[in-house]
Order: sequence, then C-alpha cells, then structure tokens
Amino acid sequence: MDGSVLFLAMAKVSEALSPTADQALWILDVYGFAVGSLLIAFGNIGDRYGRLRLLTAGAAVFGAASAGAAFASGPELLIACRALMGVAGATLLPSALAVLSELFTDPRRRARAIGIFAATFAAGFAIGPVVGGRLLDSFWWGSVFLINLPVVALFLVLAPVLLREVRTTRAGRVDVPSVLFSAVGILSAVHAVKHAATEGPDVTALTTGAVGVAVLTGFVRRQLRLEQPLIDFRLFRDRVFTIAAVTGLLPLAAWSATAYLGGIYLQSVLGLSVLDAALVALPGAAVLTATCVVTPAAVARTGTRAALVTCHFLVAAGMLLLLATTVSGGIGWYVASTVVAGLGYGISFSVVADTAVAAVPAERVGAAAAIAETSNEIGNALGIALLGSLAALVFRLQGPDVAGTLNETLRVPGLTAATVGEARSAFVTGLHTAAAVAAALHAALGAFSLRHLPKPRTGTR
Repeated sequence: MDGSVLFLAMAKVSEALSPTADQALWILDVYGFAVGSLLIAFGNIGDRYGRLRLLTAGAAVFGAASAGAAFASGPELLIACRALMGVAGATLLPSALAVLSELFTDPRRRARAIGIFAATFAAGFAIGPVVGGRLLDSFWWGSVFLINLPVVALFLVLAPVLLREVRTTRAGRVDVPSVLFSAVGILSAVHAVKHAATEGPDVTALTTGAVGVAVLTGFVRRQLRLEQPLIDFRLFRDRVFTIAAVTGLLPLAAWSATAYLGGIYLQSVLGLSVLDAALVALPGAAVLTATCVVTPAAVARTGTRAALVTCHFLVAAGMLLLLATTVSGGIGWYVASTVVAGLGYGISFSVVADTAVAAVPAERVGAAAAIAETSNEIGNALGIALLGSLAALVFRLQGPDVAGTLNETLRVPGLTAATVGEARSAFVTGLHTAAAVAAALHAALGAFSLRHLPKPRTGTR
C-alpha cells in the first residue's frame, strides 16, 4: 500500500516540497535501497536471535518512521524518514517468510501459503492508490503515510498472541563489514547512475560509480571466503535458483518503473485526478492478485520451468503495449498493459519466494528468503533508479529545457501551449524508451530460461 500510494502522491509531494529531480527519485527509491542493503543481514539476525522479536521491533520502527514522513517539512527529511522505513522493512520481509515456512512444513501447503502471502502484496498495490486517492482529495500529501499506522498497531497487538518465537541453534555472528560493503556499494553505484541521468556523466558520477563497483567486488570476494557469509553464493550453482533470483529482480524493476512513470503519465499528461488514476490501475492489480493465488496450483502441474519462462514473455508483452500510449490518449492501452504484465508479475511473485525457501535446510530459511526478497527490493529500487533515470535522460535531451522533470516544468509560470506540449511529448518518449528496454530484457531472459532450464520430469522443482 505504502509504495503504490507514493507513486500517485508524488505530484502533490513535488508541489508541496519542491524537490529537485534527483531528490524526487531518492524519495521514491531510497526505501528500496535501504531494504535491499539490509535484508540479508536481518535475515541472518532473525535466524540466530529470534524472528518474532525482529518482526515486532521492525514494525514499531516502521510505524514511527511513517509518522515522521507524514509530517516532513522538506525533501531531505522525507528522504531520511523513507530510509528509516526501509531499515525497518528489512526486518519484516525475511522473517515473515521464515515464519510461514515454520507454519506450513508440507511443500504444497507452503507453496499455497506463499502464493497467498504474495497476493497480499498485490492487494496492497491495488488498495493503496484507491485509499490514497481518497485521502489526497481531502487531506494533505502526508496523509498517505498515516495509513501504515493502524496496520502496524494491529500487528503489534496480535503478533505476540498468534505467533511463537522461532530461532535456530546455529552459532555465529553477523559479519558487520559485509553489511557495510553491501550497503555502501549499492548506494554508491545507484547514486552514480541517477546523478549521470540528471546532471550528465561528470567526475562525480564516474568517481561514485567506480567506488560502488569496487566495494561490491570486495563484498562478493569476502562472501566467498567467509564460513558463514551473508549471501551463500553456493545456492546460485543451481540454475533454477539463479534464474528465479533474477526473476525476482527484473519484473519488480519493470513494475516499479512503469508504476512511477505511469502515475505521472495519467496525471500530468492525460490530466486525470489522483483517484481516477488509481482506478485505472485497479484491473491490472486485480489480475496480479488473482495470479499470485492460483500460480502455486498451476506450477504443481506444469513445473517451475514453465512458470519462469511464461512470466518473462508476459511482462515483455505488457511492456510493449505501453508503446501505443500517446500524449492525447491511451488509457485503454495502459490498462491492457497492466493486465497482461500483471499475469507475469503474479507468477514471478509466487514462484521466486517458494523456490528460495524450498532450496535450503530449515536453519537457513531466513537467509534464503532474504535473498529472494533482496532480489525483489533491489529490483523495485533499480527500476526507478535505472529505468526512471533513463526516462529522465530522454526528457532532458528532448524536452524544452525548462526544468529537469515534467512536473517541475509544468509548475513554471507563463509557459506557452507549445512548450507544454513539447514537455509532455518528451515525457511520453521517455516512458516508451523505458518500456522498450524492459520488454527487451524480459524477452531475453525468457528465451534464456527456455533454452537453459532443465525440463522437469514430474511435479514442481
């Protein structure tokens, strides 16, 4: 709910806080990078020191950070609160999946449970914009963050009653340098990409990018030497697991980028209200939710290979449908795109998590679940950072050169109709470019999966 609301609320956030183009992207994706940087660490911490304890602490911090974001007085404070929400979110996701694996030990029941668990994410995507649209029509932009508070309060009351503490007996400690390497490397590399898109490939972008690559290289080498690494790269020797992990990343990248860019397209190009834009997104979200629920039963008949291959071609087809949208219209094409791509997203959300937790022994479930969720969260953030930056670069090159983003341009007083039309046309071109790149990547991975994944003899992988 929180993430999908923010996509639609960004127009009002930009109007109220006047963030720069770079700050607007950080508001959206700093959460994903904070989560992605720390998921592995918190997955290991939950395994060793107790998953319920970590869930409870994380939920409390998430609620407090949400309240801070709601009343942020400037873009810097909002970015800081979003980052703290990401730290808290990193405690929730791997522990939640680990608890599910404890509750449902039978593989088929566990697959159904994880499918329903994934469906709640999709339902949140659908419910969030509608609830947020109603709030934004009546209240200030910060009200969208307050929807987290009743959910957090309900969890804090019920979790100690309904869930028992789960921990493993595996000894060892979390490797702090590995946590720092992963966080610094990811943030540096992505900051370089974002800076290059908004300011050009200057010394700052090149230096930051080089630091990010060097630190991430050191992180990988350290994991290969550690007896108990944060990421067990031995899991990636299995081709199914590896492609499943990439499948966790790529569809989320496409989803987050098109949801962000699509929200701006519907509101700032076609002129829809926040609530109307949310209603346009409902059919795709409904398909995504239903697909998450039915996928485990389908995979039991067809196997993981068919699911992994199919999801990529569906997402590619959905992205290509976005190319039919124009400055003057395209709502029908947008809905068709979200419905077709939603089928692929739903398959990927269900298959990736179950593949991860089924591949490891019980004492490593939290860490494996964290790998699956890390691929999701990094994909979520990379979609906005990379594909969003690509769209921003196209806008900067083809736009009227009045401001760095479409929303900033439209706020400049005294614009002529020709300038407004040029800005909107440049934005749509950027949207098409990002969608085409996402389609090409998914089609390539689908073809690779079709060629290299082994055909199952019976049942699921």
